[in-house]
Amino acid sequence: MTDQAVGGGPLLPETGEAPAATASGRRAPQSRPDGAAARPVVPAPAPPHFAGRRRELKELHADIARAGLDTLSGRKGARSRVLLIAGRPGSGRTALAEELLRELADDHPDGVLRATLTGPGGEPADTGRTARELLAALGAGAPPGAAEDELTEQLRGALAGRRALLFLDDAPGAEQVEPLLPDAPDCLVVVVSQGPLTGIPDVRPCTLGGLDSAAGVEILTRYAGPTRITVDPRTADSVVEDCGGQPAALVLAGAWLAARPMSSVADLRQALHAIPLPEDLPTGARPLFRAFRLAHDALPAPAARILRLLTLAPAGLVDAHLASALAGCSVAAAATTLDDFAALGLLRPLAAPEDGVAGAGTPDAAMHARYRLPGCLAPLVRALLREHERPAELELARARMLERTVRLLQSCRAMGEPADSPARHKVAGLPRSLRFASKNTAAHWLRSRRVALLDAAAIAVADGELDTLDRRLMAALTRTLLVHQGPEAAAPDLYALHGLVLQVAERRGLARERAAALLNLADLDGRAGRSAQALTRYRSALEAARSVPDPVATGRALESLGGTYTELGDWQRAADWYGRALELRLARGEGADAARLYGRIGSAHTYAGRWGEALTSWRAAARTYRRLGEVSGQARATGEMARVQEYAGRPEEALRTCLEALDVARKAGDGRLEAALQLRIADTLDRLGDPAAARLHRSVGERLLDDYPE
Repeated sequence: MTDQAVGGGPLLPETGEAPAATASGRRAPQSRPDGAAARPVVPAPAPPHFAGRRRELKELHADIARAGLDTLSGRKGARSRVLLIAGRPGSGRTALAEELLRELADDHPDGVLRATLTGPGGEPADTGRTARELLAALGAGAPPGAAEDELTEQLRGALAGRRALLFLDDAPGAEQVEPLLPDAPDCLVVVVSQGPLTGIPDVRPCTLGGLDSAAGVEILTRYAGPTRITVDPRTADSVVEDCGGQPAALVLAGAWLAARPMSSVADLRQALHAIPLPEDLPTGARPLFRAFRLAHDALPAPAARILRLLTLAPAGLVDAHLASALAGCSVAAAATTLDDFAALGLLRPLAAPEDGVAGAGTPDAAMHARYRLPGCLAPLVRALLREHERPAELELARARMLERTVRLLQSCRAMGEPADSPARHKVAGLPRSLRFASKNTAAHWLRSRRVALLDAAAIAVADGELDTLDRRLMAALTRTLLVHQGPEAAAPDLYALHGLVLQVAERRGLARERAAALLNLADLDGRAGRSAQALTRYRSALEAARSVPDPVATGRALESLGGTYTELGDWQRAADWYGRALELRLARGEGADAARLYGRIGSAHTYAGRWGEALTSWRAAARTYRRLGEVSGQARATGEMARVQEYAGRPEEALRTCLEALDVARKAGDGRLEAALQLRIADTLDRLGDPAAARLHRSVGERLLDDYPE
């Protein structure tokens, strides 16, 4: 893909007036650090300003203090109190919730947990995934592949005894909220929704209407400055009324006015009324529709297209790289455009986690800035996307985005490799925008984009027209997670990725990939204690591997079946499956693997008390190791023969075999093994009634343990 400038001049129109002061009183910058022409900057205060809603805040505080319906004899109820802020999107319901959380933070020392229960496409969020992310925020891990009920139960357990705030934004209904409610009376749950939470007891909604005129004018003043509002206060009141008192509409209208210092409040009102309305549009949706279309239609065509394409963002997370890839423009141009969108109220900036790690405050900080399309605007932008963009263009934009994601993942993974590795040398030749300054910076990027990266993998799989791009993306993400997080921490995400690989393999009839995905999923199932599910998947993997045929996957599946039956204590089946794997290894001349499998069969027979079969297998293991020249393996197998003879009640034979193993261990130079054999010989001599010799061998063994610590 060739990067090109967005074109069409600056997003915000050039004017002859100096830009207004920001909310903090500082003047907006008059020149660019790179020497380029100055660009008017709309004041976008940080932190966000909160206007009005004092009565609603008072009602919410009173609702916290009142006795609940489940409170008996003055005692606290068993569950957390639930506060509901209800209102249509754009009514400022999330801003009110955030202000309430800020006021309550000091009373909840365990912090604020946040989750959005509606996906970027308007679909209800997966409850299990939400619970897992909340658990991660609490520092509590969850088994990979755990079911939704298990995850929500674990979440409730993790919150028990805590004093935390749980904020559930944009909840579609009670069925998404109820499973997440903690059994912790000292926790407080704040829910934002459009309607009631029918089915959850003791919830009284705080229903939001429009802001009063004074609060609405305050928002307009915040963006446009006081002068134009003061000279025409009646028109400003009329604009607030035209916007239905909806904060989202007022922000868009105020930002439009701020970008046009030569326009009056009357011009703003006239422009709003000039926006045509669809005939079937509900009355309550009209103010936000008008304000959004006013802002959108004022954008240069390339910028408007970028805004529409942002609805393709995985997990709704937007940054300069994503916008650049979607639109086919340079990363720098995309960063400037996103900054303009935020100033216009079209994007919501997200706090940068762990500021200072990923370049905050540096010239590259804009490349790492993250944004989200406000939930109230997302349906409006998606409607424009369907209206203006052809399916083929969307397919191409999505492919560019995923290809860029693959390249970033490869660069991120390389930073976890040694400095002199081929991967690091390869990354050094990439454009600066695709490189990370350090391993910490790369790891930070991976953490902050993890949810979006997983969503990107799901998008790639869902789109059946992306050929091999889906597999490349999942492979890159899997390797990057392993490098930066390790197999244990990455296991839950890897489980999801292997499931996606399986989906692709089954859809396309790829037997090798299907076998590999099933094996990986079965491994994770086994580690999570889901042995029955692991067995089913191992058998399916074996069937897929044999159909290709793929001897490597076949051997792994056979051994894994033996290992799972070993975990279950089913020694006969374990030995049987290990035996089948042994036949394959012998047929392929893989001596080291054959020796190891002889040992596993011997162990299974030992646990089952079949001493004869166990001795036969351990002798075969010792012979194979000797033939391979692996002296240490030979010594260990011989020592296990002695253990079996001891269990079989033949101590004299066990002593002779153990002395033989000791001699081989000395040749191998394996001090730890030699120490273990000396101690075993001492125990055997004690049983044979020779305590003096036993003390001698025990003394030597203990000295060796000191000389060869683990």
